[in-house]
Amino acid sequence: MTVNWPNSLNATPVRHGGSHDNTLDLFKVVRVLWGGRWMILASMVIMALLGRIYVSQAVTPIYTARAVVMLESRQEQVVDIDNVISGLGADQATVNTEVEVLRSRGLIGKLVDRQNLIEDAEFNPALTPASGLSLSALKQVFSSTDDLAPPPDPDVLRNATIDRVLSAITIANLRNSFVFTITAITSSPAKSANLANALADAYIQDQVEVKFAATEKATSWLTERVAVLQSDLERAEAAVKAFSARTDLVSAEALEVLNRQIKDARLRQDDLRVERELQAIQIAQLETAYAGGDAETLLSVVRELGLGRLIRGDAEGAQERGYELARDRLFLEQARTQAQASSIATSMTQLQQKYTQQSEDLLALEQLSREAEANRLIYEHFLARLKETSVQAGIQQADSRVLSTAAIPTGPSAPHVSRFTGLAGIVGFLLCAGVILTREILQNGFRTSEELEAFSGLAVLGKIPSVPSETRRGLLEYLVDKPTSSAAEAVRNLRTSVVLSNLDHPPQVLMISSSGPGEGKTTVSIAMAQNYVGMGKRVLLIEGDLRRQVFSHYFDLAGTGSLQDVLPGEQTLGEAVQQVDRFGADILVAGRSAGNAADVFSSDRFRAVIQEARVAYDIVIIDTPPVLAVPDARVIAHVADAILYVVRWNSTARHQISEGLKQFAQGKVLIAGLVLTQIDMKKMKQYGYGDAYGGYAAADGGYYES
Repeated sequence: MTVNWPNSLNATPVRHGGSHDNTLDLFKVVRVLWGGRWMILASMVIMALLGRIYVSQAVTPIYTARAVVMLESRQEQVVDIDNVISGLGADQATVNTEVEVLRSRGLIGKLVDRQNLIEDAEFNPALTPASGLSLSALKQVFSSTDDLAPPPDPDVLRNATIDRVLSAITIANLRNSFVFTITAITSSPAKSANLANALADAYIQDQVEVKFAATEKATSWLTERVAVLQSDLERAEAAVKAFSARTDLVSAEALEVLNRQIKDARLRQDDLRVERELQAIQIAQLETAYAGGDAETLLSVVRELGLGRLIRGDAEGAQERGYELARDRLFLEQARTQAQASSIATSMTQLQQKYTQQSEDLLALEQLSREAEANRLIYEHFLARLKETSVQAGIQQADSRVLSTAAIPTGPSAPHVSRFTGLAGIVGFLLCAGVILTREILQNGFRTSEELEAFSGLAVLGKIPSVPSETRRGLLEYLVDKPTSSAAEAVRNLRTSVVLSNLDHPPQVLMISSSGPGEGKTTVSIAMAQNYVGMGKRVLLIEGDLRRQVFSHYFDLAGTGSLQDVLPGEQTLGEAVQQVDRFGADILVAGRSAGNAADVFSSDRFRAVIQEARVAYDIVIIDTPPVLAVPDARVIAHVADAILYVVRWNSTARHQISEGLKQFAQGKVLIAGLVLTQIDMKKMKQYGYGDAYGGYAAADGGYYES
């Protein structure tokens, strides 16, 4: 909060030592960066030049070449023969698998061997020359010439070469397609194109080789299998022939005829059985009729036998004769029938045995024939497949084809000199901007009165720029010789602010102090005294620092009087003061003190001296030591009408200001206001605060350290 100047002498600060807000709003960021625009521009130019030099001299250009391979989803069939290995599918899993095949170490290893890439220094680390700052170079320098390293393992070198080739090749599948791009990046345009094309050719050749190997393996297996099947078939056919040779084998039709003969014999046997039964009946009838004297029945039997013509004579002789003839005939026919039955039975037995044996032989022959036929079918199938596979070995086709070969690139793909230069410039901007913003955030001092007022709660009554004086004694000459300079104008503004701070009772005794040494309080004291003299005032400038006594660095003092002579009454105030040419104000130096300075300023005699000065002078200005160094300023403050607290621009730390104001507040001393001193106008512009102090820009344009 800004304290209104008319009430500043009686105002209590809002706060002392508030927290330091490290955040930057956007406006402040832009302002700070704009203030450091020339530094940022220089950083961008330097970084851009360094980047361009680095790209042109240190970076090896690389060249990118791309070959395009397409996976064939339709396979051309030259002949209608089933493949040993079926064609690739058209699903995403197959596409992803082929991508991995393209980047597999096995395929890259074939590429390394065929292109002899192990002899290429770009891919073989053993052939890469060691950099002067590398570990390999250092080992070579410090190693003994007699201690020769063993030759590298060829397998290790080959694997390392494969790793580098893999890092130089990128495989990508175009989305929702069967197209693969093979991208090769090397330091040579021809090498990049050759590498991409060689990998595409190796991939397609690998597909053919895989199919050929599978076909060759199948052919070898089929050849062995056909030989085994042929041997089995020959054994089966030989078994059929041998079986046929050792058996009386007839055909199935002849066996059927034999079966029919058996059936006919069985029917004849049945007829003979019936005939025997009839013969037995006739014999029984004949015996019955003969025994019973039934001539009619007997004659009937004889006649049935065809013997009626042989019977002649009387009845009894005919009956006897007919009986004998009929009985002999019946017995004879019965014997013949019995003989025929026995012969037929024997023949049936033989036929049945022959039928059984031939049936068994026919079954065995059919079994052997079936086995031989089965072996023949298997043999013929495998033989046909062997011939198909042999034919197929010469017409193998890859599942992919090269859609477009890689062309030799006409220019490097990296580094892009203009792009890298621009990026280096951006890096320069970011680095410098980061330094500027970091410096702004970490800065612990104050650059504007607004910041100081917001922090302290007190009004900033004056803003004094640096005075262009190489020595402290040149300060008075500068103020006298250049009354219209920016420093002189700033002092007049400070004096006006002090006067206006209390119009009814303008302060007569001014005390000027600071947190630490070197903040410009002595310069402000001298400048204020000289300015009041210019108004025609009688001014007394008192050196309140009994320890350092710095007035001798600013003035040529010839007198011997001092404050230490006035206090004990050895000299009067009029006798102790000194005059300096062209200054106009009386000066009372501190003088050497053997006692405690704080006790001196706390004495009633010092108060009496100040009261005497009030009567003799219009304005009394006391230059006191820093409040944080010694307690003198807090003691002297009780005799002053107004206290000006000096803060060095962009230097005095915030905690020092906070602690200094706290010291005065604890002593119940009110601060009239703050004075921001030693403002560097050029740096203010660099920090983006040029407009804040534009009114102080003067023709002298000088700066000083005080």
